[in-house]
Amino acid sequence: MSELSDIIVIIMVLLGSFGLTFIYRRWAIRRSILDIPNERSSHEAPVPRGGGIAIVITFYSYLSYLLLTGQIEKDLFFALLPGLVLAVIGIVDDFRSISPLIRISIQFVCAGVALFFLSGFDGLFGIHQKLLWSAIMIIGIVWFINLFNFLDGSDGNASMEAIFIAISLWIFSGVDVLLILAFSVGGFLFWNWPKARIFMGDVGSTVLGFVLAVLGVYLHNEELLVFHYFIILSALFWFDASITLFRRIVKREKLIHAHKKHIYQRAIQWGFSHQKILFLGLAINLIFLLICFVVSKGYVNWISGYAITLCILWILMKIVDSRVPHK
Repeated sequence: MSELSDIIVIIMVLLGSFGLTFIYRRWAIRRSILDIPNERSSHEAPVPRGGGIAIVITFYSYLSYLLLTGQIEKDLFFALLPGLVLAVIGIVDDFRSISPLIRISIQFVCAGVALFFLSGFDGLFGIHQKLLWSAIMIIGIVWFINLFNFLDGSDGNASMEAIFIAISLWIFSGVDVLLILAFSVGGFLFWNWPKARIFMGDVGSTVLGFVLAVLGVYLHNEELLVFHYFIILSALFWFDASITLFRRIVKREKLIHAHKKHIYQRAIQWGFSHQKILFLGLAINLIFLLICFVVSKGYVNWISGYAITLCILWILMKIVDSRVPHK
């Protein structure tokens, strides 16, 4: 595509997502499709939920256009397509609760289908055991689907993270699908910015987690971007979700029960506003982006990059722990 057509497409995607969110929000209010706050909520007033459907419709509509015009590989298109199944499950779950076993089983199937069309995962660290790495990656995709859902508890949090990861991966790879994803979320973010006037719900968060993970695998397999980039750029989310899950397992808590023990949730309890959480997260993510640039230039290796990333996150976690302990 030419530079002018790229700009036109981006504007159309942004406005499409913005407009669809506006339409859905008005419909959800009329239908009383609201997220009612409780003792575990981070918001104080009822807010329409399920707005992530605008992201899904915008992104997959343009993805279909790319397929019809031959601008996207068929294998990548079909690898991303199971996201629509997750969207349907998310919609149902936003309105009526679905059994966790059914939900996670469908997620594993979707991840497996995606890996099938991507011909598995080529592996990392010079270990080329495709079957083993593919099995690990299926688990990884399912975890990424769920952690995006877990971290969507603060206004704009999941939206901002998705935009950051997508644009950062685009900077290194130049794959336009990433920009389309970023601007599909951008139109929604206007309405999701603190104080949020709509929540994306499971229909948005689970699909975003899936699409980002699948694109990360695709970039790695096509040798456009080694998967180490994806791991570091998404560290803010997977570290919070993983360390919180580990702590809850150690304490033998019932994992299916809702809670407010994620690092970002405890930072809000400490006194940070939702908007400050967004800007702090962006600042941390920009440091991770800088780490990726430094590694890409050969100044340090990936092991050092991982070590620096984990040290930063560990220090931030301990600071929050000192103010609001993980009880």
